[in-house]
Amino acid sequence: MRTIGNFLWLVVAGIWLALGYAVAGIALCLTVIGIPFGIQAFKLARFSLWPFGRGVVPRDNSGGCLRTVFNVVWLVLFGWEIFLFHLLAGLVLCLTVIGIPFGLQAFKLSRLALWPFGYRITDREEAQALEGGIAARPA
Repeated sequence: MRTIGNFLWLVVAGIWLALGYAVAGIALCLTVIGIPFGIQAFKLARFSLWPFGRGVVPRDNSGGCLRTVFNVVWLVLFGWEIFLFHLLAGLVLCLTVIGIPFGLQAFKLSRLALWPFGYRITDREEAQALEGGIAARPA
């Protein structure tokens, strides 16, 4: 099911989202100041290509206040618009039963688009284990 969902996502929306994020990432990387933001755009591009079976989890506490400053700058300049776009797309997709899984993926993308610094993309099993704690893993 994961492969079918990813393939459908890729054909319908993923390739266009990834292309847009990649172009934005290239444009941001043309300036030295924009490189950290371009890297986050590339992260969003990679995640938007194949989102089923993957999750977003927080990184360790490295980065500190610099990570927060970058997230605030991202939020003000790009994040809120991208977040609203993914949120609206997720709501529209969730109007039909068939679209609900795709809407959930749009919600995952919106979370990362709002506050990208300090998060990483992992497979779903690792993401669930990290969110539920180590004790939540099955024996």
